Amino acid sequence: MTEDAIRIEGLTKIYRAQRSQPPKHALKGVDLTIPRGSVFGLLGPNGAGKSTLINILAGLVIKTSGRVTIWGFDQDRNPRQSRAAIGVMPQELNLDPFFTPRGALEVQAGLYGLSRKQRRSDEILEMVGLADKAEAYARTLSGGMRRRLLLGKALVHSPHILVLDEPTAGVDIELRQMLWQNVRRLNREGMTIILTTHYLEEAQEMCDEIAIIADGEVVARDSTGSMLGRLDARAMIIWPDGPVGELPQAEGIEAELRGDGAIVLSYRSRQTSAERVLEVVHGAGIRIRDVQTQEPDLEDVFLALTSRRQPGALPPDPRDISPPEEDAGAGRRRG
Repeated sequence: MTEDAIRIEGLTKIYRAQRSQPPKHALKGVDLTIPRGSVFGLLGPNGAGKSTLINILAGLVIKTSGRVTIWGFDQDRNPRQSRAAIGVMPQELNLDPFFTPRGALEVQAGLYGLSRKQRRSDEILEMVGLADKAEAYARTLSGGMRRRLLLGKALVHSPHILVLDEPTAGVDIELRQMLWQNVRRLNREGMTIILTTHYLEEAQEMCDEIAIIADGEVVARDSTGSMLGRLDARAMIIWPDGPVGELPQAEGIEAELRGDGAIVLSYRSRQTSAERVLEVVHGAGIRIRDVQTQEPDLEDVFLALTSRRQPGALPPDPRDISPPEEDAGAGRRRG
């Protein structure tokens, strides 16, 4: 058996021309592998091709060309096995309003050919927090409860791979926390998770590896740590304990005095260490009341790879960071 949960080779999807519009190339020869047991982030701007890719994996959209293997099953040769290996929690709330949560899970189980003994409807309802709503009509459920039911439906047939398409869009904090607790538990039990989200801080926290899609192509694919390491721009904000005479000066370090008296020191981690920056500050005779460091996050990487912004650009302007409160401990270092 392959070590990849999903293997995609040369995947293309071209939608036919509509009236005066030319054909739309939604996917342009995508090559992608997703390891078993990982939490994998699939990110990209609107219209990048993420939904098309997910729908092809789920068997809802027919690809134009290429090869898709899901849990070792070729999608063309073994369509039933490949579909059984994957469960999808869609972004849209597509539920029959006249089914109860238990009824919806039972129907879903029947569609996958599960016998009565194989069904886990009550267990799943308990897991997603809908046990007390098992016999309520879906039309009476709140938006958050409907999302929980969508997760339950995706888990009915115990898939090896779970795809979460924008699972926390517009939901409250309680549901978001419940969802991530369940995702972490399922992943610990061996399930492969594929996540698409516009909340990049979630992807940064949850995902082991990330692929970024733009204009139908994979523009980056790496571990989350390595992805963040692509931008080595750093900023250190110093709040001096007293007036500043001259700004620190050294090769590879740019210093700027803010209007509130803080000093912003910009540098690149591959060329200059944070320790060296502090040495330069002390060498200039500046006593430090407080210090804060700033590193790029996944949003910076995302913007650098999906827009015309230069990859080496600094993260959000450190000049906008507020000064520390006066009663904050002197010399306390923030990361």
